[in-house]
Amino acid sequence: MLLLVIDTATPAVTTAVVEIDPSGTSALIAQHVTVDARRHGELLTPAVEAVLAETGVVPADLGAIVTGVGPGPFTGLRVGLATAAALAHTLELPTYGVCSLDGIAQPTAAGQQLLVATDARRREIYWARYRDGTRGAGPTVSRPADVDTSGCDLARGAGALLYADVLGLPVGEPAYPQAEVLAGLAASRAIDHAPSEQLVPLYLRRPDAVPPGAPKGVLP
Repeated sequence: MLLLVIDTATPAVTTAVVEIDPSGTSALIAQHVTVDARRHGELLTPAVEAVLAETGVVPADLGAIVTGVGPGPFTGLRVGLATAAALAHTLELPTYGVCSLDGIAQPTAAGQQLLVATDARRREIYWARYRDGTRGAGPTVSRPADVDTSGCDLARGAGALLYADVLGLPVGEPAYPQAEVLAGLAASRAIDHAPSEQLVPLYLRRPDAVPPGAPKGVLP
């Protein structure tokens, strides 16, 4: 089964075609990744078109759409989820959401405790802790100095790299969610032809842009 994978929860605008076999093993067929925190809306649709054209895949070949649901900044994350939902509706495909931090966490060594962190701006990080690839804490958003890293052996993610001196952990790859991992995490749902899911974004905090308040009255 072929899956279209989308993730815009980080500055990396990721699109990919991934093949999964009946056992749930995923294999990357083609991928486009552009790191640009301000151009998600401009880059995503052309990237989807490009990755499909590169593989010769047509919509009828796809079995489902998988998308990272964050956590991530409001605007970029919204672009990815809206695009995935629109494509799924138009192509009559199921869509499945995966925590984007999980797409950075796997694989891990046996017994390894891992901190995954992405940049949340405002001098904060989105983070989660994992043991043996299973999330045990998070996702949440905090200042780097407030994150409990006790027991962690390694950190991953662009946020971990940005605040490595504060977190005090060695930082490994990858920096951004991996399409084949996101696909693998949704593979069992796709193989079982599970119903399409409502994509619920993990914003974790209010958007930076808010509607203006009511005008103040003028005192007599």
